[in-house]
Amino acid sequence: MTELENYLAFHFGDLSVEELQQIAGCFELIKLPKDAYFLEPGEKSDKMGFVRSGFLRMYTFIEEKEVTQWISMQGYFAFDLASFIFAEPSRWVIQALTATEVYVITQAQYAKLADRVPRWSEIEKQLLMKCFVMLEDRIFSHLAYSAEDRYQMFFDKYKTLFNQLPLHYIASILGM
Repeated sequence: MTELENYLAFHFGDLSVEELQQIAGCFELIKLPKDAYFLEPGEKSDKMGFVRSGFLRMYTFIEEKEVTQWISMQGYFAFDLASFIFAEPSRWVIQALTATEVYVITQAQYAKLADRVPRWSEIEKQLLMKCFVMLEDRIFSHLAYSAEDRYQMFFDKYKTLFNQLPLHYIASILGM
């Protein structure tokens, strides 16, 4: 199984082998060199990525300062949800921090999943809920915890990032 199929099987355990193959078959593996853009500023996000290897940084510019929203690493999705769903210009830039391999599905292929996988609307709902819960958890941590506590929790969860990425990206994610 591919990394994508493993992710889907783990998070949506009741998927059949056929459903896993139907979903994963809509994704294409692409390679991005370091510094290449997955999503450029102001572009409409017409694709969703799942990182096989490497790192994608999601950031924007606020008052001429870069603000990092997230670093997608192996086993994480990378896309501007609002732009992908509502076809509006992205407020985020997504750029490869390293040579990166990404499983990519276009909006057109994504739209066809409902025809290919009868339970897709249920699966999609769970996927989107996971995205929202992750964002809600980040908002909660910014409201409820000190900078030191946020740093420690992030370190405990993503130790390997600290040796592989510039610390100012991590500080930006944590609102420091």
